[in-house]
Amino acid sequence: MDPLLKTENSHLILTVSELNHSAKDLLENTFPLVWISGEISNLKRYNSGHWYFSLKDTDAQVRCVMFRYKNKLLNWEPEDGMQVEVRALVTLYEIRGDFQLNVDTIRLAGKGDLFKAFEKLKIKLEKEGLFESIRKKPLPIFPKKIGIVTSSSGAALRDALSTLRHRMPSIPIVIYPTQVQGEGAAPKIVAAIQAAERRNECDVLIICRGGGSIEDLWAFNEEIVARTIDSCHIPIICGVGHETDFTIADFIADVRAPTPTGAAHLACPDSSELIQHIETMHSRIQRIMQSFLESQMQYIDMLSHRLTHPDERIHTQFIRIQHLNERLASAWLRYYENRLWSLRELNQCIASAKPDISRLDTQLNELEQRLCRAVTHHFDTFTTVLQKQQAHLYLLNPESVLERGYSIVYDKDNKVLRKNDQINVNDTIQVTFAKGWSKAKILEKGKLRD
Repeated sequence: MDPLLKTENSHLILTVSELNHSAKDLLENTFPLVWISGEISNLKRYNSGHWYFSLKDTDAQVRCVMFRYKNKLLNWEPEDGMQVEVRALVTLYEIRGDFQLNVDTIRLAGKGDLFKAFEKLKIKLEKEGLFESIRKKPLPIFPKKIGIVTSSSGAALRDALSTLRHRMPSIPIVIYPTQVQGEGAAPKIVAAIQAAERRNECDVLIICRGGGSIEDLWAFNEEIVARTIDSCHIPIICGVGHETDFTIADFIADVRAPTPTGAAHLACPDSSELIQHIETMHSRIQRIMQSFLESQMQYIDMLSHRLTHPDERIHTQFIRIQHLNERLASAWLRYYENRLWSLRELNQCIASAKPDISRLDTQLNELEQRLCRAVTHHFDTFTTVLQKQQAHLYLLNPESVLERGYSIVYDKDNKVLRKNDQINVNDTIQVTFAKGWSKAKILEKGKLRD
């Protein structure tokens, strides 16, 4: 059994190698070879011949590798920035745990008129919401009748019928033959689907054909076929082409199958698997019922041993009540004695714990006096400091300096003159005194002797 398929109750602990191996198997078994479009980025060609690059779009990117034996088949050289389509296997590089694509082939995106038409219609229908999962109808678990829309002479019909008869031979099958390729095939496919819907005799409808070129499968890329599939009230499985082939019908259908055989597998359960499942469930139910019956029988045996005569049971209960009554009386007596003793101790504590009011009052008066002295001392200290700071500020006041006989000299630009070099003879100066100012003219200048 795959480790990932085991239940949590098994308390399975995987190693990193086991986890990566299981993840790789899950990816490769879930995704077949698929076509993926994007822009080449970070292309590197190694001496080994292998190519490593990233495939990106506007929202995401994925690592890719194309080995030498694959890329040597290309007749052109990919470059960074090219829009391409790659056919690749979705896998995991186990050693590093890296999600990557193993590229089988590369082609330029948008190549050919048919492909352009395919992309145009795909974008149109996608914008209309026809591909959204909410529009998909669920397949019946046990269909009563299965319809097949395909060519009556194609290998796809034989493969589908063979698979259905092998899996569930009891289910009736209705064939709606139609042309599946060539000119006029699309209207005939539409007519077959409409006939199945009109007759309303099938629970599920298979639309299938074998593989081929894009031209061979083009009928399933027509808009009328897509809209007919979308409007059909019968759940539709589309199994057109090989695993790597994708048509508009695949996106519109309720379920996409890789091949006609795969479509038949999805249409009905396998009778042999159902029989095996039923047998397994039958055995399981038998084991559960047997275990339940044995458990109930043991429980009955246990209850039978616990049964006693009513008189004996009453006598036992009476003795138990007497014992409980004695315990209650003894417990109440002990509680009363303990409470009485506690009350006496409390009275003694109260009597010995009367406070000395007079002593506390004396202490309070002493503390009050100490507080007043401390506040007065603190206030006097701050007053002295304040007076000293005030006297210091007075000495630093320019007006006080002027009152002591000093003056301030300004030049004609009202700048203070500090040096003899700042003025010349015949310059006009302004002298400011404590009680006024005067203007003067320099008659002569000189320097003080040392």
